[in-house]
Amino acid sequence: MNQNDTITAISTGLSEAGISIVRISGRQAFEIADKVVKLAAGTLIAKAESHRIYYGHVFDQGTLVDEVLVSVFRAPKSYTAENTVEINCHGGVVVTRRVLQTVIWAGARPAEPGEFTKRAFLNGRIDLTKAEAVMDVIRAQSEYALQNSISQLQGAIYGKMQDLRQKILYQAAFIESVLDDPEHYRMEDAGQPLGEVVGSLISEMEELISSFQNGRLLKEGIKTVILGRPNAGKSSLLNVLTGEEKAIVTEVAGTTRDVVEQSVMIHGIMLQIMDTAGIRDTDDQVEKIGVNRAKELAAQADLILYVVDASEPLNESDDEILSILGTQNVIVVLNKNDMEPVISQTVLEDELRKRKMDAYPVVSISAKHRNGIDLLENKIKELFFEGNLSFNNQVFLTSERQKQAVMQAKESLLHVREGIRIQLSEEFLTADLMNAYEQLGLVIGEALDEDLADEIFKQFCMGK
Repeated sequence: MNQNDTITAISTGLSEAGISIVRISGRQAFEIADKVVKLAAGTLIAKAESHRIYYGHVFDQGTLVDEVLVSVFRAPKSYTAENTVEINCHGGVVVTRRVLQTVIWAGARPAEPGEFTKRAFLNGRIDLTKAEAVMDVIRAQSEYALQNSISQLQGAIYGKMQDLRQKILYQAAFIESVLDDPEHYRMEDAGQPLGEVVGSLISEMEELISSFQNGRLLKEGIKTVILGRPNAGKSSLLNVLTGEEKAIVTEVAGTTRDVVEQSVMIHGIMLQIMDTAGIRDTDDQVEKIGVNRAKELAAQADLILYVVDASEPLNESDDEILSILGTQNVIVVLNKNDMEPVISQTVLEDELRKRKMDAYPVVSISAKHRNGIDLLENKIKELFFEGNLSFNNQVFLTSERQKQAVMQAKESLLHVREGIRIQLSEEFLTADLMNAYEQLGLVIGEALDEDLADEIFKQFCMGK
């Protein structure tokens, strides 16, 4: 990748639409655009006023290709901080590709995935967390995920990292002052004792690290597995939650043998729901594979919806299901409350208490008649986000890269705290403080390894 090249790509979906956009960015963007676009006013794009839209036509060696509108952005006030031209042509696969090919023939190079955003990062217009947020906005599958991505795009993580780094830098600078001028500065003269500041910083980093789980759930959705014995109503529950007949429902036990997956939005939260084979002992080899698969998925789930048939007593299959439930979030769904109950909610709660599983909430529903579904949906939201998710002051880490860097910074501060306890020399404390400072810098993209940067931006869509 040569940053001196002028690059181009289609920045909208390649399908029939009202318009498509072909973006050009780089030192020669205006000159290349002038080779293919003739503005109706006769003005050259190279001399056109920035941040204006002009009417014109695209020509390929004298042949009219399309009627277009052209947006002009002069550096550094553009997405990439370079000279940028966006050709708004008619939507459609053939015409959009033709416009792109004409721009390439005029001298632009096809952009690599994420190269426009990478240039914005390399040119200092955005930090790495904002660059990652660009793709998160595009991929957001829920309102919460979108709000979190917008918050990050506006600098939530960047601001938090800068605040932490400034506090660390102040302490490191004070120690250096003590070492350079011991007659006028003493460690105990600091505005706050170093140990107290370090403890506060560690607490802030622990809060950030713990936010990663919520950040991941917002970004990817809650991996939800429906468990239960055969005919408990698992597939009916899936169909009710998705609003579609995704799973086959019959009176025959063992109908579901493979995993049925579907995404569903509940109160703005994305659930990736997997309906599984009923848990029971069986000699059917195909069904047995499905049962084993259900157990494997349960071990990896963020949420388990354990469906219990209220019209029948618990049996050995329920005992087996309860034995595989671990530390995951579990909601016990007491289904078929429209029938004469054999198990009431009180009885089921008592049974869970006997098994020391009373921490699992119980929700009574009828999947057949949709009774209690709203209670179940509210319980899911409450279980994960305490019923109220606000983005005004919350900062969520959304990538493993960010989490690992903050964890490394926290580890360095733990060394500082231990060094204070055993009264290590100030030079050692400074070294660990500066390592924490550098690790937090990696979150926002300072001193980023080139290979890692390439890997991050390769995940972007073409044209962005």
